[in-house]
Amino acid sequence: MSKNYKTAESVCKGHPDKLCDLIADSILDACLRKDKASRVACEVMATKGKIIVAGEITCSEKINIRLIVKNVLRKVGYNPRKFRVSVFVHHQSVDIASGVDTALEVRNGIIDPYGSIGAGDQGTVYGYATNETREKLPLPLLLSHRIVKRIDECREGKIIKGILPDGKAQVTIEYNGDKPICIKTVVVSVQHYKDKTMEKLESDILNNVLWQCFEDFPLDDDTEILINPSGRFVEGGPAADTGLTGRKIMVDTYGGLASHGGGALCGKDPTKVDRSGAYMARYIAKNIVWSGLADKCEVALSYAIGKANPVAVSVNSFGTGIISDEHLCEVVLETFNLRPAAIIEKLRLRNAIYSDTATYGHFNSCLFPWENVDFNLNLRKAAERYEDRKIED
Repeated sequence: MSKNYKTAESVCKGHPDKLCDLIADSILDACLRKDKASRVACEVMATKGKIIVAGEITCSEKINIRLIVKNVLRKVGYNPRKFRVSVFVHHQSVDIASGVDTALEVRNGIIDPYGSIGAGDQGTVYGYATNETREKLPLPLLLSHRIVKRIDECREGKIIKGILPDGKAQVTIEYNGDKPICIKTVVVSVQHYKDKTMEKLESDILNNVLWQCFEDFPLDDDTEILINPSGRFVEGGPAADTGLTGRKIMVDTYGGLASHGGGALCGKDPTKVDRSGAYMARYIAKNIVWSGLADKCEVALSYAIGKANPVAVSVNSFGTGIISDEHLCEVVLETFNLRPAAIIEKLRLRNAIYSDTATYGHFNSCLFPWENVDFNLNLRKAAERYEDRKIED
């Protein structure tokens, strides 16, 4: 065993980048409520006094994008009257649409209902799970999400007065090998009114946020706690820092403590495997860990645009699997249908659920279908069958 440190961050819903993610996914939800077959690739930029929405949106009914943006701004805690909203959207490219609507397999004469939809883009997506927490997520990320969610609750519920929507948190944990030992450092930065003193802010965050967030993994006398280490944080949000969709992908996924293919998740309809594939990979990894086949697992799925079947699948158990990674991969291929149409059906991805994923991580709620562990017994049985066949051979 060796001592090591792992760090992850999360941000409040009023952080400029997260604000953009929330707007993009709220637009996606509005499209799906009108037309479940909507194609959306929505990008948002937020800067001082301006919100710019751009991208490709194909929906059978008209969506009032400006109204959606203003509603999100109001909900997050910004005054929508202080922002000018500009919208530049057009329909999905005919070339891309044709590849998605008729997968390569169908064009080659293979008739399969789940092969009808081709992947909306190329690339590799990753799913990860670890048994170090009940949620099967890395502990530093889980605690960071917990902190910023509590800060938002305290601001919205007026439990803490004098704070504003922008903020972030970061947690560093000391590990002995893979086992978390103690909290090394907690960093919290919260936007505040100019008459809020640092002493009062520190007291409010300690008493109303941190003690509650660390009840099950307590802080100790050696924990370094840094609250607004830069000092004054009055000017924040888009006025101080331009926000963009997809710039917090590590916050969205695994805090940088697992691989990431690079594609953002927010603002994309489920034909885009950046999103649906990432959800499926997480679903598989979590079920593998829950089933006891591994203590830690990373699943990689690679796709080609316009093709239904993935071009590559791999599983990495980091040496914790009870069977080899090669055998785990065979079990995954036997158990799961990895084509986009099947993923969309299995995880119910045509439903308008995406604005709920835009803040505090895409894998941090048991209400998300990809967080279910309903396939863990199927995996165990498939692994047993595989081992039986291996013995017979």
